[in-house]
Amino acid sequence: MTWLITGGAGYIGAHVVRAMTAAGEGAVVYDDLSTGIAERVPDGVPLVVGSTLDGERVARALADHGITGVVHLAAKKQVGESVEQPLRYYRENVEGLRVLLDAVTGAGVGAFVFSSSAAVYGMPDVDLVTEETPCVPLSPYGETKLAGEWLVRATGRAAGLSTACLRYFNVAGAAAPDLADVGVFNLVPMVFERLTHSAPPHVFGDDYPTPDGTCVRDYIHVVDLAEAHVAAARTLISSPGRALTLNIGRGEGVSVREMIDRINAVTGHDLPPEVAPRRPGDPARVVASAERAAAELGWKARHDVQDMITSAWQGWVRLHPEAARR
Repeated sequence: MTWLITGGAGYIGAHVVRAMTAAGEGAVVYDDLSTGIAERVPDGVPLVVGSTLDGERVARALADHGITGVVHLAAKKQVGESVEQPLRYYRENVEGLRVLLDAVTGAGVGAFVFSSSAAVYGMPDVDLVTEETPCVPLSPYGETKLAGEWLVRATGRAAGLSTACLRYFNVAGAAAPDLADVGVFNLVPMVFERLTHSAPPHVFGDDYPTPDGTCVRDYIHVVDLAEAHVAAARTLISSPGRALTLNIGRGEGVSVREMIDRINAVTGHDLPPEVAPRRPGDPARVVASAERAAAELGWKARHDVQDMITSAWQGWVRLHPEAARR
């Protein structure tokens, strides 16, 4: 099997590429490098620079490399930005997916793994989110991911394409320092950035109906997430005609305050958080039920929050050496 991995030069994508090649699968990276980093692509793995909106280039890449499956991660993913630029997000995330699927079905590719998100659920009022929990996304980003799932499943039914939609929860950590998340959009790097400047981390609201008043989230190590992609890809190949929709999380909730305490401990800082007003649309608790992924894929997360923070901090210090000196 040879898999085209769109967005394979990005933070999550680079981990997926390494997991796929380590498992003996062939990989080709397709990335426009708008946020991806070419140096993340391993030696021996071809890199095709292009947009998923360029149907001719996608089709050529599929043909030139004998692609038999696709893992689609390329997308815009900043919630706040999606509110400000909904047309851009629908164009990149939905139209880009439509163009890609058109090329995929035209080339006779048999398997398609789609990068979705827990953002499709919105503000679920349940202790554990299952795949049957109603999807009521709160942002254009979440809407594009839900629309993407619809498009993937409909195309699968019509074209006989095996599909898997993986709903990621909160991704953190790194397999190696050079693969660390370079963005500052998620909790862990946001706290790192504040600590690097000797500033107290921010907690957005401490009056939620949770044990310590702060939001509770399910964190998944990026290495575990990458291994879930390998498991999904292999399941689609071994069982043609499947249409899977799966949560990818640990099934364990950790509060924002608890995460900050753990980050302080790992980094050697002792800066208590500063409470800021709630952010609109933040649900009190979003924790996955990962039972279906275990049953369907034989996959389960192996890394804990300590692993995530420690590995992420090593990557952060590599990029920000001054952080270690504080």
